[in-house]
Amino acid sequence: MSSIQNQFLDLGSHHAVYDAIDPAGALKGSAAGKVVYITGASRGIGQATAVAFASAGARAVYLTARSEEALRETRELVRQANPETQCRVSVCDVTSAAEVEASVDDCVSAFGGIDLADANAGYLGKWTKIGETDPESWWHGFEVNLRGVYHVIRYTLPHLITSAGAHEDKATSGGHLILLSSIGAQLLMPGASDYQTSKHAINRLCEFVVTDHGADGVKCFAIHPGGVATDLGLTMPEFLHEYLVDAPELAAGFAVWLSSGAADWARGRYLSANWDVGEICKNRDRILQDDLLVNRMRAQG
Repeated sequence: MSSIQNQFLDLGSHHAVYDAIDPAGALKGSAAGKVVYITGASRGIGQATAVAFASAGARAVYLTARSEEALRETRELVRQANPETQCRVSVCDVTSAAEVEASVDDCVSAFGGIDLADANAGYLGKWTKIGETDPESWWHGFEVNLRGVYHVIRYTLPHLITSAGAHEDKATSGGHLILLSSIGAQLLMPGASDYQTSKHAINRLCEFVVTDHGADGVKCFAIHPGGVATDLGLTMPEFLHEYLVDAPELAAGFAVWLSSGAADWARGRYLSANWDVGEICKNRDRILQDDLLVNRMRAQG
């Protein structure tokens, strides 16, 4: 799959944290003073992301998921990573607008605002050909992967805009929003119509956030977290498990790097956590000039 990611841009590939995105190394202190709101934070990539922001010096992390017990485990890992980082947890189903709104309000009440939102919760059902799918199960993927992401966007945006407004230069600083997409958004694999179509839609939704609120200083990214052997990833057909070779800390460190402002110029685009961040930045002019890493129809070439 990595060859598919790099067919247009020659980018080095990573499978674990390296110095440029190490929250306890090059990025140490980069999240100082920030309040981070994370959905799907009870395990896997979401849990690793919470720990990464604590390691990078976040003032507070607010964690949501459906399992209170698992959230408590993540909270303890955050405490171990950085006792100075405040942490609050809330049981929340992202498919419920009311629950997401209530958790966002609680975060703002507790910590005074939100500087970064990470929409990490996702769903991957059994791969089935469209003509053999259960309609309710098929649509559930969209309820979690797309509607759930929309809810996070909708209710955190006012606070991200406020965060962006606290900085003098809206072009390089401000509220950040990270949406978990997938390399599946760029693929067409039999039986994956619900998952891959919902992830493809997330990429366009990311573009719309910047189209509608880029002038407000909001920086939104859709990211592929790599192939991680999470509970969700392991629901893919077994022949794809050989691609699940990436550490969850890779995507977590990449999210911290994005929130540092180093890639604000790439807002509204799809980026892979596997890609070397130095090489992403070296390709800045080409990406912007040719409008790469966005969803577009190719009519020629």
